[in-house]
Amino acid sequence: MSSDLCGSRFLLALPHEIFSVITSSLSPRDVCSLGMSCPGLNAVASSDEAWLAQCDKLGLVPFSTLIEWRKGVSSYKALCRFLVNIQPLMGIWVHKNPEVGNVVYVMPGFLSVVGCRIVPQTIGPLGLEDGPLLWTSVFEILCKYDGSTAFFLHGRERGEDYVYPGFLKSVDRNCNTLSLEVEPLHQLDGGNTSSEIPFSRLESDDRERLLDFTCQVRDIVPDAAKVIFFPPLRNDEFFSQQDFAVLLERRLLLLQIYERPLNPTKLGSSAAGGGDQENQSTTPHGFLQPVGLCLRAPNTKIHHYKAWPSMYEGQSILYKMPIEPPKEYHQYAGLWGGTYGWTPRRLSEETFGERLFLILISYEVSEGKECMLATKILEGSSYAERPNGSTMFTVNIDQPALELFPCDSQPNPIDSFGGEGIVDGNGFRYPGSTPGSLFVLPNGLLVFLYKEWRIMLTLQRLDLAHLLRRGERVLSLPPIFNFVYPTRMYINPYPEPSNS
Repeated sequence: MSSDLCGSRFLLALPHEIFSVITSSLSPRDVCSLGMSCPGLNAVASSDEAWLAQCDKLGLVPFSTLIEWRKGVSSYKALCRFLVNIQPLMGIWVHKNPEVGNVVYVMPGFLSVVGCRIVPQTIGPLGLEDGPLLWTSVFEILCKYDGSTAFFLHGRERGEDYVYPGFLKSVDRNCNTLSLEVEPLHQLDGGNTSSEIPFSRLESDDRERLLDFTCQVRDIVPDAAKVIFFPPLRNDEFFSQQDFAVLLERRLLLLQIYERPLNPTKLGSSAAGGGDQENQSTTPHGFLQPVGLCLRAPNTKIHHYKAWPSMYEGQSILYKMPIEPPKEYHQYAGLWGGTYGWTPRRLSEETFGERLFLILISYEVSEGKECMLATKILEGSSYAERPNGSTMFTVNIDQPALELFPCDSQPNPIDSFGGEGIVDGNGFRYPGSTPGSLFVLPNGLLVFLYKEWRIMLTLQRLDLAHLLRRGERVLSLPPIFNFVYPTRMYINPYPEPSNS
């Protein structure tokens, strides 16, 4: 075979569309390596067609959205750089405070990802499918023109919405914790760190002080940036294009704030509220230096009790809940929502105004039996009745229910399991259990029936991204409390807007 028909010459002879199909089977790192092999391959490996295929393969946003996002970046290669960086952050993050639930769902915005906290709430008259889901913004990571990131913490002070600029650093591909920290700016730039005490090793009071100091670098959110955070669900193409225009303007405003020269907070300085000699001497680092907010996403060794992670006290850390995709024999794994009563799908006298529960169903082997666990991650009430992370019910997937489904007006269940449900026990922290049965209905609902009281917990599978895109944003808490509520709290700290 002649040299004209083999090696790089053969690849270069292919149309760009075919080359993109071939490179789509490679990782982004492999595509970069391929481009370094010779000048000719570098030209095609750097093409927008090749990197659009890489962006699409990640599956974070629809193909049509990638086309819109390209308008705000230098190339699809820059966009892929951003998507690869933030991909591990996507999903559900939790914390044990407050006890009613602290659920943050990280999802795509517009050339960004947004951390959305699901506010504890009741079910409105339109039910779960058509009613707005209440949420508040926690943080946002924007894609800059070159594909690098701009991090903002969100919060509210003195009746105004603020953004607090910072840096995204150290995103592990298998990250399971998300921590808000403070670092000297020279560390964020890759400078010498040998003489510095890591933020995580400081005393809790010192960590709180540093976060308070650093959050003085902030800016009021412009009115034009208080609108939508991600494209709403629409069927009209004209209004969809208008939404993208509004989102593009909002992103440019926030990036202007991020690039604006702000006086960095200095430890021990008057800008940090510690200009006197006493405050300077008690500063943990002991000398003046500019600092900045830092969001880290490492992989940490975590112990679990059932499906709930053991959490550190006094640290601004969110914990990722592993979501098992539905598969054969584990087809009910994933996120479910519902309430006590019948049924959460539509308006009914039984469910209007009832507490919304978010339940994460997972599987584990216990005492030689494979069980399905339903872990509560949010309870839509003013006062928590169950500890955050409680197992609402456990069923043995190899043991069918021994009782019949009680509702004659409904189709017969397609499956059933015997198990136990949570009840009052020895105080708030130590609930008890009582026998019950889980029924799977043909319409996809799960119904757990408490045998003794004939009470139903009815659940349906949820798509949080879909619900949030047509949800309703409510006011945030002050910045540090908005990321992680630092103290044990049994009541709902968020305002309770009418869900009517």
